[in-house]
Amino acid sequence: MSRSGADLALLLLGGFRSLVDAATAELARRGYEDVRPVHDFAMRAIAAGADNASELGRRLSVSKQAAAKTITVLQERGYVARDTDPLDARRKRLHVTPLGYEVLRQGESIFDELRDQWKQQIGSSELASLETHLADLVGAQPVRLDAPGWIVQDLGEPV
Repeated sequence: MSRSGADLALLLLGGFRSLVDAATAELARRGYEDVRPVHDFAMRAIAAGADNASELGRRLSVSKQAAAKTITVLQERGYVARDTDPLDARRKRLHVTPLGYEVLRQGESIFDELRDQWKQQIGSSELASLETHLADLVGAQPVRLDAPGWIVQDLGEPV
């Protein structure tokens, strides 16, 4: 059976939704019932250097106001904090808290478990082939969440 390009796009989106929905549900079972996918994207952007609402908005391709709302939620939940910039006392800078990094680590662990489930379902070689083909088609770097030029970096707590 031949599929259309739209079918392919929907299958890829469905795979993404399947993984993200399962990860969100598992995070909730682990005690993080208040985490949503956008929170992960925002914390990763903050960890990679988006230290204010304007920059976070640019990296997530949302308005400064939408970024500020996300920041407020993340602060209320203890996942990010604002500190005074050591170079400019008038400026507040965002950073991911230890709790935020723990949520990110839990999420990564869950995605590894979900990948293992897919491997069991379709086989190790089929999953490796799927990943290779997708990397060939979209590139080996993780997807950009914002405007061109920003690449998601490996998570690492600041030293």
